[in-house]
Amino acid sequence: MNTSPTSLAGRPADPVAAVTHADPYPFYAELRAGPPLAWNETLRLWVTSRAEVVESLLLAHGALRVRPAAEPVPRAIVGSAAGEVFGHLVRMNDGTAHQAHRPVLQRALAGLDLGAVRAAALRVAHGVPVQPLSDALFSMPVRAVAHLLGFGDEALPRVDRWMRDFVACLSPLSTAEQLQGASAAAGELMARFEALAAGAAPRDGTLLSAVLAEGEASAPLPRSLLANLVGLLSQTCDATAGLLGNSLIAVMREPSLPQAAQTQGGLQAIVEETARHDPSVHNTRRFVAETVTIADTPLAAGDTVLLVLAAANRDPALNPEPERFSLVRARRRMLGFGHGVHACPGQALACTLAAAGLEAVLHRRPDLAALRERGWHYRPSVAARIPVFH
Repeated sequence: MNTSPTSLAGRPADPVAAVTHADPYPFYAELRAGPPLAWNETLRLWVTSRAEVVESLLLAHGALRVRPAAEPVPRAIVGSAAGEVFGHLVRMNDGTAHQAHRPVLQRALAGLDLGAVRAAALRVAHGVPVQPLSDALFSMPVRAVAHLLGFGDEALPRVDRWMRDFVACLSPLSTAEQLQGASAAAGELMARFEALAAGAAPRDGTLLSAVLAEGEASAPLPRSLLANLVGLLSQTCDATAGLLGNSLIAVMREPSLPQAAQTQGGLQAIVEETARHDPSVHNTRRFVAETVTIADTPLAAGDTVLLVLAAANRDPALNPEPERFSLVRARRRMLGFGHGVHACPGQALACTLAAAGLEAVLHRRPDLAALRERGWHYRPSVAARIPVFH
């Protein structure tokens, strides 16, 4: 399916199909105009798309959880190395055992020198082959975070490859073969992180040194914390690849952006507005653990709610003139990085990495007109919007 601007497909069948649709935003506007919470019989879940209701649900973290109570780890990976890693991730779980690591990771990420991160990410990105471009979208940010965690340059391609395999365990669309590869990759990543943490003191400025300092930890690190270091990489993989790719599409579509992209501040603004206007994560799910009423709608324990974050970002109540791509906004608001207890603490890092990657791609002077003419489609996904350029 070519999703260049001159070849748009018909109306999406449902909010999940909308994620990889050429232009899902008219459909999202229809959702916002409907009930604040609407039951979708095909998907067998509730759907919400208004910013106010999405925020309420993201904040209702007692009654709603990020995983079903009876299935904290996806059945397909229970008992595997991938399942072990998944079970420890603070972004994927609500258990009390996860609470100890969440503030450690938040403080470590908040203390990063983003100027130094940008410089390192740009250096790493310049070393990534830009062709095929769709692979470079993943490799640039993943290798940058691997470097930030303390891996040497020689290890970055291997970590990149393992992480690309590992994220398959996060998708319900993965095949049995992909899940087996994800488990093997998880084992390799855990072993490498264990060796990295047990080796010489990590260099100053790395995320690993920050995590050790914030957690007042010493070797050997608990496997639960090592798993969350793997998790930092996995969060970078799909989400930042999509943000980088969608930012490049914005540069091709918006006439004023190639000029803006010539400055560091312009690149950063392009990425941040893309994260609002055409984000890489279009939805997330919450699972009702106890009866709760949201927007005058009773939700029963066992219900599932699909929160359409990309639709909420374009809610006029959240952002004035939401359809307009604007580099300067008095108060840019977005929900794609979450809200409340499960808000992603790496928002600033993700935008910095994507801006560095965008700079590296544009530095090679690609023929943007030809790239736009050839078009693109989106990788199969139920939540992530990641372009594949033709």
